[in-house]
Amino acid sequence: MRSFCAAFLVLLASGDADAANATERPSVLWLIAEDLGPELGCYGTPQVRTPNLDRLAAEGMRFTRAYTTAPVCSASRSAFMTGMYQTTIGAHNHRSHRDDGYRLPAGVRVLPDWLRDAGYFTANVVTLPPSVGFKGTGKTDWNFTYDGRPFDSDRWADLETHQPFYAQVNFQETHRPYQAPPRADPAKVAIPPYYPDHPVTRGDWAQYLDAAGELDRKVGAVLRQLEADGLAGKTVVVFLGDHGQSHVRGKQFCYEEGLHIPLIVRWPKGLPAPAGYRPGAVDDRLVEAIDLAPTTLDLAGAGKPPSMQGRILFGDHADPPRTYAFGARDRCDETVFRLRTARDARYRYIRNFTPDRPFLQPNRYKERSYPVWNLLKELDTQGKLTPAQKALTAPTMPAEELYDLEADPHEVRNLTVSDQPAHREALGRLRGVLDRWIEETDDQGRTFEPAGVAAAEGATRPASKARAGAR
Repeated sequence: MRSFCAAFLVLLASGDADAANATERPSVLWLIAEDLGPELGCYGTPQVRTPNLDRLAAEGMRFTRAYTTAPVCSASRSAFMTGMYQTTIGAHNHRSHRDDGYRLPAGVRVLPDWLRDAGYFTANVVTLPPSVGFKGTGKTDWNFTYDGRPFDSDRWADLETHQPFYAQVNFQETHRPYQAPPRADPAKVAIPPYYPDHPVTRGDWAQYLDAAGELDRKVGAVLRQLEADGLAGKTVVVFLGDHGQSHVRGKQFCYEEGLHIPLIVRWPKGLPAPAGYRPGAVDDRLVEAIDLAPTTLDLAGAGKPPSMQGRILFGDHADPPRTYAFGARDRCDETVFRLRTARDARYRYIRNFTPDRPFLQPNRYKERSYPVWNLLKELDTQGKLTPAQKALTAPTMPAEELYDLEADPHEVRNLTVSDQPAHREALGRLRGVLDRWIEETDDQGRTFEPAGVAAAEGATRPASKARAGAR
């Protein structure tokens, strides 16, 4: 079966570009949650009620190893909206460059700019129909200055009359402070071993799951509106978190819980699916959120800019699957860390460039909004923490960390001193992989100037000799 991209090229060759735009290219809707790990029913989390997202996963593809490249919103969003690592484009410090006029490197653009050139209408939806009962947040939160309007509209009503479209609806429910009806039983929630099993912890975790349930309710309302407006049959739906969970060791840190996100992609039944898409399937590939921009461009028939660091996930132009997923954390609020991480199918390696500082280094946001942050300090003074919990209150952090995610999914046993051959091999290999990734991507200020045919096609290629892609 020919992909829709091939059909689109045939129609272009026949001179019927308008028909191709109208009937062959899908619209794309991204549903973006804040501060959410894979704590959904379809990912096996107990005590959470997410029937709408569970249904979306059953109808689409659910990714089990999807990661953002930063554990905080502005750096992560700057990355996945450009298809570039935030460290490459100078957007790595949280909420930096808001007032200093900093622009993206030449040749790097946000996804709506590329899609507009391809004939797509773009929207970051705030105003939804009254029947939906709420508004989108319209969040962008980029660490660079954008001149003009990055989206054509903020109104859902415009989607029905402007197709194909690329639209976002942003949700804040799982960002603190949580505001959701109580449903989860604090006594029955599963608490990770690095947090104290305490009423404060249990109550806080239950509120997080309740917030995920409220998010699910709103996602369901948007999906029903998509159906009611006759748009579901030609719209790709992508659901993702902007980074990992809003808990002490999640947001702002490079463990699994800070970078691991839910990712669900549902292809519309009214259009032929691209190669590699399997409805109802579970996909265990390592995927980075920056892969969504080039994938969306390719599904739109626009092509991937050669310098873009994300990878195409589906279709005839799909890139090879990743062997490694990378992440980075830099300054968040007033708190300075420099952390880099790489993981493969089994191990996560973390390098702390600021090991002299404590994990609970002062951070007003977390102290104010995360009750378990302060609980850890209190119980530590009382001698009531386990060794796994005391690691969070130690006066310094290890310079390196290595975790076997198969044997130790909670990442509490640091294997950097292990003498087992498999662990020693993984440590040496991941050290080298991370060194190469840092060399290739931690290069703020690089330019990606259009040149020759690439410029004529609306694509770019690196002007620097440094390789843009990571292994």
